[in-house]
Amino acid sequence: PFLTKEQIQIRRQAAIERARKQDAETAAWHRRAAQKAVRILSQCSLEKHAYLDSKGFPEELGNVWQTNEHNPLLCIPMRSGKTIVGLQIINIDGNKKFLLGQKTAEAEFLIDGKGQDWFCEGYATALSLKAALGALKTRFRIHVTFSAGNLKRMASVCPGALVVADNDESGTGERAAQESGCKYFLPPTVGQDFNDLHREVGLFKVSQMLRRFITS
Repeated sequence: PFLTKEQIQIRRQAAIERARKQDAETAAWHRRAAQKAVRILSQCSLEKHAYLDSKGFPEELGNVWQTNEHNPLLCIPMRSGKTIVGLQIINIDGNKKFLLGQKTAEAEFLIDGKGQDWFCEGYATALSLKAALGALKTRFRIHVTFSAGNLKRMASVCPGALVVADNDESGTGERAAQESGCKYFLPPTVGQDFNDLHREVGLFKVSQMLRRFITS
């Protein structure tokens, strides 16, 4: 049977109310996660961490949360604009997680060298990219986006941005780079990200590969 105009209106209004309730619940989750992130960061100290060591940066300092002396947690702040919205938390084995309910879309960690915008997924990749660009004496702003989908979303609205993609076996990283519409660098070996490449070939060679990419 056909619905009456009144029934259609009732259903439409119910759908609007459901969406409004869902939006309010999501906003509440985001707010609680952001508050927790700020609280955790206030308990962190700048220290070395086993994860950074494993990625080739034994002297790098990060926000370390000492909840357990046997597994201190590296906390990477995630911001939307200048506002902290959450954290990526990494343990000494390299396992990563976000705070429950936090906002991840359009959230980033920014390494700001007041120059060319670069986008990548991971924090270790960003540290290798920073080292390579530093070796080339070029200025940069590196946006760590934490996922391929978020990289595509953020890079696509940044005119002139460059992307360093992960060479995933699934092709997810390269697809995101292609769909961003940006010029992108892809490590030559399947399964590698830029940090893997840096650790395999060394800083000089990886910086020269990056130089050729920039000037191509």
